[in-house]
Amino acid sequence: MKNKYFFIASIIISLLFVLPKESNAQFFKKLGDKAKAKIEGEADKRSEKMVNKKIDEGYDKAEDQIEGTGKKKDKSEKEAKKEKPKNTVNQNQQADKADKQPNVVWSKFDFVPGDQVIFEDGPSTDEENGEFPSRWDLKEGNAEIAEIDGVNAIVFPHGGVIVPYLKNPKEDYLPDVFTIEFDAYFDKDNKHRFWITFYDEKNQPRTSNAHQVTFYPNSISFNNSTGQYPEELPLSGWRHFSVAFTKGKLKVYLNDTRLINIPHAELKPTGITFENDGYSADKTFQYMKNFRVAKGGVKYYDRVLSDGKIVVNGIKFDINEATLRPESMGPINKIYKLMVKNPDIKFSVEGHTDSDGDDATNLTLSKARGKSVMDKLISMGINKSRLKSNGFGESKPIDTNGTPEGKANNRRVEFVKF
Repeated sequence: MKNKYFFIASIIISLLFVLPKESNAQFFKKLGDKAKAKIEGEADKRSEKMVNKKIDEGYDKAEDQIEGTGKKKDKSEKEAKKEKPKNTVNQNQQADKADKQPNVVWSKFDFVPGDQVIFEDGPSTDEENGEFPSRWDLKEGNAEIAEIDGVNAIVFPHGGVIVPYLKNPKEDYLPDVFTIEFDAYFDKDNKHRFWITFYDEKNQPRTSNAHQVTFYPNSISFNNSTGQYPEELPLSGWRHFSVAFTKGKLKVYLNDTRLINIPHAELKPTGITFENDGYSADKTFQYMKNFRVAKGGVKYYDRVLSDGKIVVNGIKFDINEATLRPESMGPINKIYKLMVKNPDIKFSVEGHTDSDGDDATNLTLSKARGKSVMDKLISMGINKSRLKSNGFGESKPIDTNGTPEGKANNRRVEFVKF
């Protein structure tokens, strides 16, 4: 009991240090007998509230003042203990969720490139810095080969309009089903844009096909439709854009998200014009690379039934590496869904390369790439007993290695049923 009275008395004394000096006398004068009675009751009960709001508020402050930093440290430790289990639970929940629905980069990406490349430009490492890109023709402005992040790209120093350099550009060279892909670099926070027009402005007459898709750093627009990316992207950096045209149906993607979906676009594309509007006042530039146009193909399941395998050139890797690039998830997600819906299907995942480089290196690389894709599918939940991997390097080409398009078709991953 003595210790209790001492504790309460200590609190009252400590209030002298907590409250302003000019209020001390007035405060204790107001307390009177009622306050004293309450304090005595507190010594016995320890569970009743203090006399009034000031004593109630001063109670915790007084404890800190009496016990010093040790009390605050204890409080912090208690809070940490409370938070730690919460974080652990969240981590466990995320782990459980990962087991059921693994967090795969671009896991909802449903874009699948056409299966036959009809135009491809990296640009090649053989292109000379500062020269006009050899795979393109110039309509107006300027375009040059430049190096960014150690990789060749196309830069438009003063704005430029370019078209693919083909043998018969005056003819309709786009099929009824095709896809377009490219990477674009946006620097800082300028308002620059890229455009794709669905006819060749240099070689083909202007028709009703003169519809444009406009690509912004964080959005895409087509006619009266505009799609905004759902998250804030860095001001500077690369974006991956994808276009899928299927007999009048138009879908356009920014990175992993579809932003435009027009069921009846009412256009008949005949060619491609690519345009950029130059640099801004602070001399920031825009770059483009990995431009690819491919002809669409048969659905994966139908290919398995007819051919016993699926040939995919849309699975991409870092240069001379087996590391999957994010845009590879479109085809991989389709394969995953196919295997989930058809649990009896088993695949040998087989990598293939073009003829560039050493034979032995290509063989090793192709095996590593096949295994990388297999491991990704296993991590997504496919039983490993349904998969195996292999690689054949450059030994089984399906197209010529004499053109960029042929090489692109030879760089592929095949899913062979076994």
